[in-house]
Formats: sequence, C-alpha cells, structure tokens
Amino acid sequence: MKLNYGKQSINQDDIKSVVKVLKSDWLTQGPQIDLFERNLNKYLGSKYCCVVNNGTSALHLAGLSLGWKKNDIIITTPITFLATSNAIIYNNATPDFVDIDKNNLTMDLNILEEKLIKYKKLNKKVKAVIGVDFSGQPCDWINLRFLANKYNFKLINDNCHALGAEYNGTKKYASKYADIVTQSFHPVKNITTGEGGAVLTNDKDLFSRLANLRSHGMTKDKKKLLHNPGPWYYEMHQLGYNFRITDFQCALGINQLKRLDSFINKRRDIANRYDSAFKNNSDLLTPLKIKNSKHAYHIYPLQINFEKINISKKTFFYKMKKKGINLMVHYLPIISQPFYKKRFNFKEKNFKNSINFYKKSFSLPMYPGLMKNEVDYVVKNVLENIDN
Repeated sequence: MKLNYGKQSINQDDIKSVVKVLKSDWLTQGPQIDLFERNLNKYLGSKYCCVVNNGTSALHLAGLSLGWKKNDIIITTPITFLATSNAIIYNNATPDFVDIDKNNLTMDLNILEEKLIKYKKLNKKVKAVIGVDFSGQPCDWINLRFLANKYNFKLINDNCHALGAEYNGTKKYASKYADIVTQSFHPVKNITTGEGGAVLTNDKDLFSRLANLRSHGMTKDKKKLLHNPGPWYYEMHQLGYNFRITDFQCALGINQLKRLDSFINKRRDIANRYDSAFKNNSDLLTPLKIKNSKHAYHIYPLQINFEKINISKKTFFYKMKKKGINLMVHYLPIISQPFYKKRFNFKEKNFKNSINFYKKSFSLPMYPGLMKNEVDYVVKNVLENIDN
C-alpha cells in the first residue's frame, strides 16, 4: 500500500470534457474560460472572476491590481505556502508576519491589531493584509473586515485551501468580507485544473485591471484606446504578464466544480474518522472545529507531542514512510526560510505558535479517493508508531 498526503480525483467525465475541447477549434482562449469564471462566481457569490495559470499568479495579480509598491507593508501569516509572501516581494512591497492562533491555526487577530497600532504610531502605512484560510479552516473574517475598515487597509483572502468551506452558514463568505479572493487548482487542492488559479472580486475596476494584467497589459476596449484604426488594433498601456490559463484546463475545472460538494463531504468523512480515532489520545491534537464555520480539509494537520512520546519527528516520518504512508509538513514557517531571515531579519521568538506547530505537525493522507480501509491503515500506523 502506498498513500500520499494528497491526490487528485479524476473520473471519466473529466477526461471526456478535456478530450472534447482538445478536438475542438479552441485550446487556449476559448469559451470554457468564460464558463468556468461564471460558474466560480456563482459558487462563491462574487461578481467578477479572472482565471489564471496558477495560484501564485493569482496572488501576484492581486498585488498588481492594488498597486503595491516599494515601502508598502503587507501583512500575512508565516504558516502558509511561500507563494503568499513571495507575491508581496514580486510587487516590490515589504512583507511582515503575524503569528498564528494556536487553536484555529490562522492569523491571531490580537497580535495583528497590536502590529497595526505600532505601525500607525510610526506613521507607516499597512497597505493590505492577506488572511490565509489554512488547511481549509476559515479565518475570523468578521473581525478581519472590522480591522480593515478601522485601519483602512485592503483585505485579501488566500482561499486556496478552503474552496468549499463554510463561514457563518455560507460557502460564499470569501468575497463577502475580502476585497480580493485568490484560488489555486493544483492537483492536491479541492478541485483541480492541473495547474491553475483564480482571482475573484466584487470591484469592477479591480477586475478590469486584473483582466488586463493577466494578458500582457493589452486592451481592445474602444473607450481606452488612444487610436482605433481597425478591429485588429490593440494597445498596451501598462506592463502585463502572460498569466492565462487554457480552455481545456477550464473544461476540467468546470466538471470538477460540479463535484466539489461531494469532494468536501468525503474529506469531512475522512476527517471525522481521524478525529474519532485520535480524540482520546493525549499525545495527539486534531484540527479544532470552530462553531461558526465548516472546515474544507484541504489537509489534515495532526499535531504530535514528540517530546513526550520520546521519538523524533524525523524518525516518525521514516517509520510511516516504511509502511507506505507519505506524510507532508505544512509548512516550515516562512520567517524561518533562509531568504526571509537574511533579508528581513525575522526572529523566531516572535512566532512561538508557528514554530511550535511546525515542530509538532504532519499532514495525514486526505483526499476524496481515500478508502475506509486506507484511513484505518493510517490510523493504525500512527497509533502504533507513537507508542514505540
């Protein structure tokens, strides 16, 4: 038996939808792109959607559309993939970080407000905050929105882990509270287009900038053209990028989105099995269930008290690997990465919860195709190896 922490779920309908486009006249910029964008808007309750080639491009575009520049301060969490903070640097802005809440593993809003007050006293402007719905657990978006209004910064939801999650009784929470929402459709995410991503917003002007920047900065909009010699004519008024996705990828995304709710239900079933198996073991800590939200379980981070059980994290990893179970760690805190330590001099002592979480956590296998006997096999090996 070989089990990875994540895996795509592809069926024959997915394959047929892609093949159909491959046999059509459209491969790159065709009708499936527009349809996928409309379907995402409907599912997430947003007005505008711009699908792109990956989640990193989505974050990069978010910053570009908001006009981030040198000396702008953008705050996020250290427990996220590198793309979240790298996109800040791509836009020549300055990243800063707020430690996680040790319970829900998302940004600690008390620490965030302390940092906002500190910057205000120094007459330094925080341009934006990127909240990350880590592992599929929504942030405290009501209070994040309150802080955004109070301190006048733009709010981005890095929702790449949480497509299909619920907050305050709705799956459409992301665009309700954030100015911009980003998605990733990498194979291990809740739906996939192979590689792919999206930027969503309710702001028409932001969407216009996003759509223009996605495709080299080119426009054929007659209202924006300085000249108009003919229907072939286009102009470039700002530097853009080739962040476009293909039509056949969007065909896959359309079909995957139809099954998203069933994918999420299967992930929750698996999470419930893990929860039940581990809940009475004081050496293990399962993801917290928050009252006003429903977890999407992109990953299932299990925290293990390695100091108490007298086994190292590395030893545990290899014991599980020997049994065919490939665990993963999400993530090495960004503030601990050599690039960020050297360039920005972040101190690990200021991020105790993030460091502690990293030391204790592994992501267990979590994907819709995981069978009951496979979940039981993972549980059995976790419990046996922490007892050795």
